Order: sequence, then C-alpha cells, then structure tokens
Amino acid sequence: MKILYHHRIRSKDGQAVHLEELVGAMRKQGHTVRVVGPAAFANAEFGYEPGVLAKAKMLLPAWLYEIAELCYNVPAFARLWAAYLNFRPDFVYERYNLYCVAGIWLKKLTSIPILLEVNAPLASERRRYGGLAFPEVARALEEWTWRNASTVLPVTKVLADGIQNAGIPPVQIEVIPNGIDPERFESASSAEAAKAEIGVAGKVVVGFAGFARDWHRLDTIIALLARPSLPVNVHALIVGEGPAIEKLKVLSHDLGVADRVTFAGLIPRDAVPKFVAAFDIALLPSCVAYCSPLKLFEYMALGKAIVAPDQPNIREILSPGSSALLFAPGAEESMGKAVLQLVSNEALRDRLGRAARSLISARDLTWQRNSERVTALGAALVAALGRRPLVAQ
Repeated sequence: MKILYHHRIRSKDGQAVHLEELVGAMRKQGHTVRVVGPAAFANAEFGYEPGVLAKAKMLLPAWLYEIAELCYNVPAFARLWAAYLNFRPDFVYERYNLYCVAGIWLKKLTSIPILLEVNAPLASERRRYGGLAFPEVARALEEWTWRNASTVLPVTKVLADGIQNAGIPPVQIEVIPNGIDPERFESASSAEAAKAEIGVAGKVVVGFAGFARDWHRLDTIIALLARPSLPVNVHALIVGEGPAIEKLKVLSHDLGVADRVTFAGLIPRDAVPKFVAAFDIALLPSCVAYCSPLKLFEYMALGKAIVAPDQPNIREILSPGSSALLFAPGAEESMGKAVLQLVSNEALRDRLGRAARSLISARDLTWQRNSERVTALGAALVAALGRRPLVAQ
C-alpha cells in the first residue's frame, strides 16, 4: 500500500524514534511511505531542538503563539495537498498535535481515510503544564480532530478511556502501545563488557536513558546515592541530554556524590543498547499517567530489572513483583526501598529481567507488529470505501 505519514514534530527526540521506527517497519513490509512534515525536522540530527521555536514561544504572548499554531495549518495543508496529488496514497497516518487540523481537512476534501496516532491529551496537558490562552478552543478542536479521524490510535488504554470519555465511540478507537525493534538490541554487549567500556566496571549500575526533563524526577536518583543505607558501589548512569541535566550535575556536587554519577550525554541511537546493557537496575522515576514510555521497551528488550511507578499505564505492560518492582508514584521512599532490594539481590534482578524480556515476544511488543496492525486497519478502511489498495511502486 501507499501510506502518507503526516506530522508536526520539530524536536528529534523520542517522538522522532517513534516516527522512524514505525515508518521503517512499514517499509520492511513492502509498503511505500511518504513522510510530510516540517522541513527542519527532516534535515536535523538526533537530539535537535528548535531553538528559534522555543524562543518564539517564550517571547510571544500565549494568544499570539497559539494563533501562529493555527495559521501553520495553511502551509501544512498545502504540503499535504501537493503530496496527495503527486503520491495518491491509500490512507494517511498522522501523529496528532494540538491545533493541527490539516490532515482532517484533507480527509474532508478527498474522503481519504486517516489513522490518528495519539500520544497525549494535549489540550489538558498544555493547560496544566504550559498554559493555554484559548483552553476551550484547544479542547474543542482536539475533540473535533479525534471525532473526525477514521480511527484513533492511542498508545495506552488509559488514554483510550479519556478519548472515549470525550465522546469518541469505542469502535473508532484502537490501542497500539509503543514497541521495540529486537534486532537493534540482539548484538548488545554483555553487562560486564558494557560496564568496562563505559568505565563503571565492578559497580551496581542504576540507569536511566532518555531526554531528561524536570518532570522525570531524576533528582530522586541523585538523592538516593547520598543515602547512607545505599552501598558505595552503587553508581548512577544517566544517558541522554535535556533541560534537567545541568541541575542534576549541580545537585550531584552539592550532595557529594558527583564521583558516583556518570552523565553519558547525548549518544547516537545505535549506541543506546550498549549503554542500557550496562544497567543492573533500570529506573523510570516518573511518567505521566497516560504515556507509553519508549525507554520501558528498551529496558525490557535487554532484560533489565525495572523499577517504575505503580500506575495503570505501566501495569498495561508490566506486572508488579513479576516483571518489575513498582512503587507508589511520587513516593521517593518507596522507590528507594525497591532499588535497595534489587541492589542486594542479584537473583531477583535476573528473574525480573528475564520476565520483562519474555513479554516482548509473548505479546509481540514490536514495531513490526504495530506496522501490521496499522496497515491492516488502513486496508479495512480502504476496502470499506469500495477501493482497492494501490500497488506500491
């Protein structure tokens, strides 16, 4: 089939990983995929953050920035329309973004099916964390976008429930969590070899991989190291960049544990398996209630003992005591106890890691399977319109 992938991603972070992995899996299946999005994203290196956009968001009044977001639909639709006429896709796959309605415009104009991937309820998220000048407009447009998509693809059941509560029929919703490409992790070094290469040989490594932001609460990892009850051979390995990193470095110095923390910085995607392989304990200190954390699947693929918040979206993937140790969200003491338990119990670490890794194959939590589900949904929508999928050239 011919698939038009539309997005408004600007940062080359976890969003980009999702895009590239899913598009790659679709192409492996033999489908032809054309990606339409901001030009700066297409040419950017991994880790790119659009500084001009961030500056505009900071300097412009919120109402003016949101009007600019709405106006973006004009060039976005022009690009989509040109791609549609030139490419003649079977369906559109779009990554949902607030105020981005160009894909729905195309559907209304041409009747082409659109599958809408939803990773967050952005109207309420931005109202809570970033502020919105027009919250009611944002909410109404969000619900209008969801309602007018052919199928809505939330990444968790928690998110699906919220979408259904907004009036979207269950028959229009299909949960597709994030996944992993197991081949990327098959050649990862052993834990011992990875530790030696990174410079943490002989340590019990507590690790985190991802773009570090304040809400990830990585300060709890640093504070944990300062506890007298934690053995001195425990070492934190934080992989990735982000706005929280400089504060974490200052905190590690202030608490006197700078020599027990390694900040690996931004690494190439191909190097992620090596660094995660060095973890003995993989931490997810905090996550929002509706997300499907990409790092969780990376931890699982390499068979790491995971410590994560005990909340419904995490339980959709992991079971407490069976495939991970889960702690009360926001409870540092509870997280600390889980880490201490794993630090002193290698057998438990191994058991949890094996169980987590087995879930990847048992539940087929892969990008390839996600691609199969997406393209099957797309084919059904095309057939319902009485069309035959086009043969990829």
